Amino acid sequence: MNDLEEVATLLAKPEPSAAAAARSRNRLQQRTRAGRAHRRVSWFVPGAALVAAGAAAAVVFTTGMPTNDGAPVTGNRVTGKEVLLMAAVSAERTPEGSGTYWHVTRQWSKTDIPPMESWTRRDGKRWTKGEPGNPPDAVVPAWNTLHLKGATVTFEDLERLPTDPEGLKAWIAERKGNENDMSASEIRGNPTFTLLALITELPAPAEVRSAAFQALAATPGVENTGAVEGGQQLRFPDPDGGRKDIELVVDPEKARVTRANLVLAGDGGVAGSDKFISVSAEWTDQLPSVKKS
Repeated sequence: MNDLEEVATLLAKPEPSAAAAARSRNRLQQRTRAGRAHRRVSWFVPGAALVAAGAAAAVVFTTGMPTNDGAPVTGNRVTGKEVLLMAAVSAERTPEGSGTYWHVTRQWSKTDIPPMESWTRRDGKRWTKGEPGNPPDAVVPAWNTLHLKGATVTFEDLERLPTDPEGLKAWIAERKGNENDMSASEIRGNPTFTLLALITELPAPAEVRSAAFQALAATPGVENTGAVEGGQQLRFPDPDGGRKDIELVVDPEKARVTRANLVLAGDGGVAGSDKFISVSAEWTDQLPSVKKS
């Protein structure tokens, strides 16, 4: 039985118990010991203001894994690796869904900041609402396309990505993009930001998302800081060496990131805040009325 099969046993029940989580963690730990052309734009929201910035910022998602009585698990916490492996198993089991548009919504913690939304059609055409420069409450055509690691990416490109973690990391290392649209770690070939993009806003297929979760599970220093509303809150060291860690909340049963302090946007941008940002992504057949030019 491999790590994914081991973690899958936790998902066989409606909610894993603390004891089951502890047993799974111990088995995984024992195995580990035995084995030994636009420039990237970031939006940073320090409290209430939304300003454009030139460097990557941070965003936070939140999820939780309560016990059967609805209370968070407080003891025998599963590791960050286990949470990500659980999400990998769930991703493989989750139908990809269908629709005309891939709809992404980012909601800032400050209620006076409107949500940012985008709708992307399979041919690459996009519409946005609430992004900097958009008229209030208007849905407008977007000039920017989907991006991944500094280069344009299509739905077909995402569907052809490797579905095993090592193959996916090798593809990321070999991918060439505009260095102006990449962080220092991406230029060095570090896969962390690219993998995070694949599990948050991009319309990656289920098996690719599973591979991304598995690859992230091997990230040195990933920690689980505990159950919160909607999932488990994970912390990753900043691959660029910054002092602020990347924090995100993963719902391991739905294989979704729901909040984060660093959002790698599907258009290649980076959204950040000193508070959590909620993110949702889904297929839809509905496109709101487009503003007439």
